[in-house]
Amino acid sequence: MRAAVVSTPGETPELVEHPEPTSGAGEAVVRVSAAPLVPLDLLCASGTSYFGRPATPYVPGVQGVGVVESSPDLAPGTRVWFATSAGMAPGDGSLAERCAVRADDVVPVDADVPDAALAALGLSAVAAWMSLTWRGGLRPGEHVLVLGAGGAVGQVAVGAARVLGAGQVVAVARSAAARERARAAGADQVLPLDGDADVLTDRFREALGGRLDLVIDPVFGTAATAASRVLSDGGRLVNLGGASGDLAEFSSAVLRARSASVLGYTNNALTPARRREALMTVAGHAAGGRLAVAHEEVPLADVAAAWRRQATGDPGVRLVLTP
Repeated sequence: MRAAVVSTPGETPELVEHPEPTSGAGEAVVRVSAAPLVPLDLLCASGTSYFGRPATPYVPGVQGVGVVESSPDLAPGTRVWFATSAGMAPGDGSLAERCAVRADDVVPVDADVPDAALAALGLSAVAAWMSLTWRGGLRPGEHVLVLGAGGAVGQVAVGAARVLGAGQVVAVARSAAARERARAAGADQVLPLDGDADVLTDRFREALGGRLDLVIDPVFGTAATAASRVLSDGGRLVNLGGASGDLAEFSSAVLRARSASVLGYTNNALTPARRREALMTVAGHAAGGRLAVAHEEVPLADVAAAWRRQATGDPGVRLVLTP
């Protein structure tokens, strides 16, 4: 079969002929129809991540959509979303025509969402949904600030906050194109992410009218510092990434005076059952036109060019590879 293969950590994968996957105990074989290219794929393949140096050669791709060819508990032909541990543990991932996947990591999906659109949502949508609900405890009528709102997580966070009944959703994004994506996702206001912490604090406070209950933050750094200063009594900041750096400053006096919370989130904390439930919920809202991630379909044959685009840090949209 054809597959994108990383031969040396840190190098761009090449499309080559690769052995067909064989399923072990408790595994399914999926014929892949769409696989998103995400930052985690490049991090794992770099050989410099906290997962360690991957065993090469291997096929990257930590998630995808496809159809079951064989499975211990699903009928052949079942349409599924799936996750892999490619680059984090031995084994191949989704950037191939077929993939062997643990049965626990396969989720049947019957929602009427195109394969590429579902792949673009994937784990980013799960993270956004669970940050708002399970971790952030969003209640109807609350005011939400979404940092990095032009990315995949941010777009879903904006749309999901609307679905969950937020009273106001303010989005923050760096580029004009990212701000347009946030606006299309349903934000009430879209703000630029520039200036120092004092500038951003004033900007956030004015846009939110002095009330901020929940921050969804895949950015951290200066933006998180500013957002924490604007939190209302009982406000929560949920961090799920560090696109702008690994450090932010928080005032002990502000957090204590407002009984505010700074919370961390990772999809790795979810059980397979909880992840499955979140994925199916997100897919249902996507089928209803309420959630989406801007994406571009790219043939698997062009994986090297797509990989280089993703490596710039801002490919513009979520790139979804189709065999």
